[in-house]
Amino acid sequence: MSTLEGFEKAKMIAEMQQLLGSEVKDLEEGFVHYLYNTLGRNVNSDAYYQFKALSYTVRDRLMHHWKKTWHAYNEGDIKKAYYLSMEFLIGRSLTNNLLNLGVETQTEKAMYDLGLSLEEIEDAERDAGLGNGGLGRLAACFMDSCATLQLPVMGYGLRYEYGMFKQRIQEGFQIEEPDHWLGFGNYPWEIQRSEYTRVVRFGGQTRMFTDPHTSKLSSLWENTSDVIAVPFDVPIPGFKNETVNTLRLWSAAAVEDFDLTQFNAGSYFEAVSDKSAAENITMVLYPNDTSENGKELRLRQQYFLVSASLQDVVCQWHHKYNGDFTNFAQYNVFQLNDTHPSLAVAELMRILLDDYFMEWTKAWEIVSSCMAYTNHTLLPEALERWSVPLFEKLLPRPLEIIYEINHRFLKQVAMKWPGDQNKLRQMSIIDEHNHVCMAYLAIVGSFSVNGVAALHSQLLKDGLFNDFYRLWPNRFNNKTNGVTQRRWMASSNPGLRALLKSKIGEEWITDLSQLSKIEDFVHDKEFRRSWMKVKRENKKRLAQLVKKTTGVDFPEDSLFDVQVKRIHEYKRQLLNVLHVIHLYSSIKRGQVDNWTNRCVIIGGKAAPGYAMAKNIIKLVNNVADIVNNDPDVGNKLKVAFIPNYRVSAMEIICPGTDVSEQISTAGKEASGTGNMKFMMNGAVTIGTLDGANVEILEAVGEENFFLFGLKTPEVEEMRHHYNPHHFIDSDEDLRAVLGLLESGHFNQFEPGIFNDIISSIKSSNDPWMTLADFRSYIDTQKAIGLAFQDHERWNTMSIINSARSGVFSTDRTMMEYNRDIWKLTPIAHNAK
Repeated sequence: MSTLEGFEKAKMIAEMQQLLGSEVKDLEEGFVHYLYNTLGRNVNSDAYYQFKALSYTVRDRLMHHWKKTWHAYNEGDIKKAYYLSMEFLIGRSLTNNLLNLGVETQTEKAMYDLGLSLEEIEDAERDAGLGNGGLGRLAACFMDSCATLQLPVMGYGLRYEYGMFKQRIQEGFQIEEPDHWLGFGNYPWEIQRSEYTRVVRFGGQTRMFTDPHTSKLSSLWENTSDVIAVPFDVPIPGFKNETVNTLRLWSAAAVEDFDLTQFNAGSYFEAVSDKSAAENITMVLYPNDTSENGKELRLRQQYFLVSASLQDVVCQWHHKYNGDFTNFAQYNVFQLNDTHPSLAVAELMRILLDDYFMEWTKAWEIVSSCMAYTNHTLLPEALERWSVPLFEKLLPRPLEIIYEINHRFLKQVAMKWPGDQNKLRQMSIIDEHNHVCMAYLAIVGSFSVNGVAALHSQLLKDGLFNDFYRLWPNRFNNKTNGVTQRRWMASSNPGLRALLKSKIGEEWITDLSQLSKIEDFVHDKEFRRSWMKVKRENKKRLAQLVKKTTGVDFPEDSLFDVQVKRIHEYKRQLLNVLHVIHLYSSIKRGQVDNWTNRCVIIGGKAAPGYAMAKNIIKLVNNVADIVNNDPDVGNKLKVAFIPNYRVSAMEIICPGTDVSEQISTAGKEASGTGNMKFMMNGAVTIGTLDGANVEILEAVGEENFFLFGLKTPEVEEMRHHYNPHHFIDSDEDLRAVLGLLESGHFNQFEPGIFNDIISSIKSSNDPWMTLADFRSYIDTQKAIGLAFQDHERWNTMSIINSARSGVFSTDRTMMEYNRDIWKLTPIAHNAK
């Protein structure tokens, strides 16, 4: 038998073996096989090993579809998109993969037959430490939708050894602990793909030389410190469609693990120093960049991601098309998730210029035709700017290319606005403080620039990027964010899924617009009772989480008022705390007529270097301690700060929420996605006219949304003459709240600890104008309390919010990205 015949026979046998069954007995056999033969454990072993055995069993059933999808995407001339993101907050994968494979029921029965609980096994999975907040969760939702829509999209990210951090609360303070999510060994969902290992260069010098073959002047980047990028692939299955897309995560490794000469000389630390320095790149998610070392590591991470990813794509193209890049831009598009991967513009130029000796104009035509940039922030301070000296130290060759890009770009600016030196200064990629403006690099190098909500995109055009919009108006567009209903309804809210299935079927799982059908049942008494029963069960589950993590008892008939998100001044957790203090003050003053019992949940992590955010966490916990232990308060008011907020916690919090707090200063939130998750699950929003709140309000109507606060133009107008003392002097309730704060009532044994918070909200320079919205917020919260007392009205609002959430699915978002930017052809394949 020839080698080729042997290969074909082996392939046929392998494919027959891969067609694994998904009946109960098949899953039982697979589970026991891995538990006994791979992990060396028994059925009654620790739940973590049960989780790994079941994950391997499920991964086997993904593998055949995964390979078929890969071949379908790579065999023909197919346009593909690559989603570059520093974060992919995928959370737990087992539950989601069971859902998308359609084997939840069989798996639950298989585990039951073995005397095990599927729920307990699922709880043993650690949240993957691959993201921080909304940006990473959005990327994960995007990947899920692309697979469900069968779009040939591959994700590229970093395989962090440690997540951002585990948050523990000690005496009210945030304590950061290492999140070694990979600490128990390999991630069972990943496959190491060493054959696609790449080399990423740092440091060194560049010198010019004349190419003897072309007589052209070229640049050589030499004496570099090289780092190996090792890829690990994670399957991303679509919903019951046999498509399994790929998320490729890069892990950093040293070129040489061990310097034997140094070791033999007795320099034991130096012998492994290169290994440690290399591995640090992917050791931890987003280091604290308040120090120069932190900034350097973060820039290394960003370049490591884009260089490895672009080399990967280009090398595979070169191999397939023998170095012919004529149609590269026609068949490849790179979506940059915020400014973090914007170095991709310079890096792709470097690869084409230096590795493939392409002429500048041709290379730039390719780069600027295949890069697309998504902006996620309106905060100027969040737009990354890296110092030129740091760039020169780490990335001398990419910096040279950025200088040339800027030089040619400013010629265009000068032609548009002749003689306008101010425009040249304002729009230069290299700013007057000698920093590289990464957002500007992304805009200049991309054919598409999009915001993530209608208001956000308009504000980008009118304000932050107005000059660029005037130069290239057709380059700007909007793509309102969404979330995947498979994770955030079908998986996390099984009671609601069962109710919806009984009334409208399950088409909504892949077409969320089908939820509009439940409005037909809004006056159906049986449906309304079932809806309320589902919500009560979800609140019971949430109350159990609160009790377990904080020790606070939440009465389930109270109004569950929730704000969970990254702790930041613009998101105004502080305004929420002021309302809690107001409620507490009202109780103490005996102003409890027509009272609505309320349970307030706040959760989120503060960046380790963000002192004010960490102090806000301390204030929340101090207020909670006083409120929860005051006998005058009882069940009228409960407050809990949920520690270590993460995806798996949100899967419990979201379905049990009555009121969704989306209270950022108008004009500051790009979109928000938590607001969408809450809305889908029947929560009612209290919010400013900010981000995607605008579109939620349009969808549900004013009668099903609690709007408060200044609008964006009013914020900008007031900024010139903001006087918080005017609001204090004219508001007795506000004076009572500040009186409690300033008296030290919430910090009796910690004098002065909240002085910075008090000073900031009383300052005329407070950019978040917290006190300007206080009265509107308090009055709106009172209206919410009264509305909640009318159970029938509240039930109606809850149903309508869910029914009208169809537009906020990432399926819709991805279809719009594809229609307007990527222009991919969905690829269906037969995996039989």
